[in-house]
Amino acid sequence: MKTIEIKGSVRSELGKKATRELRKNGQVPCVVYGGESVTHFTAPVEAFRGLIYTPNIYIVDLVIDGKARKAILKDVQYNCVSDAIEHIDFLEVNDKKPVSISIPVKLNGLAEGVRQGGKLVLKLRKIRVKGLIAKLPDILDIDVTDLGLGKAIKIQDLNFDGLELLEAKNVVVATVKMTRAAVSAAATTEEK
Repeated sequence: MKTIEIKGSVRSELGKKATRELRKNGQVPCVVYGGESVTHFTAPVEAFRGLIYTPNIYIVDLVIDGKARKAILKDVQYNCVSDAIEHIDFLEVNDKKPVSISIPVKLNGLAEGVRQGGKLVLKLRKIRVKGLIAKLPDILDIDVTDLGLGKAIKIQDLNFDGLELLEAKNVVVATVKMTRAAVSAAATTEEK
C-alpha cells in the first residue's frame, strides 16, 4: 500500500475562535484517534492535496512535533460554500488490529457481453473492506471476461484473500447492459 507523509504541530487551543484563526492562516485542524491517546494537531492545507484529491488510498505517516504515527484518512469535512477543507479525522493503525476502509475497484478484461454489443457499466467505484493493513491492496482487481450480456457481478461473487467485504451481498459491482444497437440487432435477427 502507498504511503504519504504529513508533518504537523500539536494544537494547544481548541474551539471556534482558535480554529477560525488557523483556517485564516492556511492551516487545517485535524485529529488522530484510535491509538493510546487522541491528538489534536494542525498542518498546512497544501500537505493534503496529494492525499484527498486522488482516487488512491494511502497509509499516512503523521509526524506531529517529531513524533511519528501511522494512520489512515477517516473523514474530511468541507465548507458548504467554498469547498475549502474544514477538518480532517485520522484513525491510527497498527499491524495487529484490522481496519475498515474503502478500496477502489478496477475491472480487467473484455467482457463477453461487450463483444455481443453491450456496454460495461461500473456501478460501485469503491468497496468497503476490513482487514489487516499489511493485507490491504491498492486496488481490487475484478476479472469481467466471462460477464455476459445482461449479467452482473455482485459482492457475493467476489472473494479476496485476507479481506472481509463489508458491503451488502446483493450490491451490484459491475454489469453489462444492452445498448440500443444491440436491442435493434436482436430484433432484426428475430424478424428474419
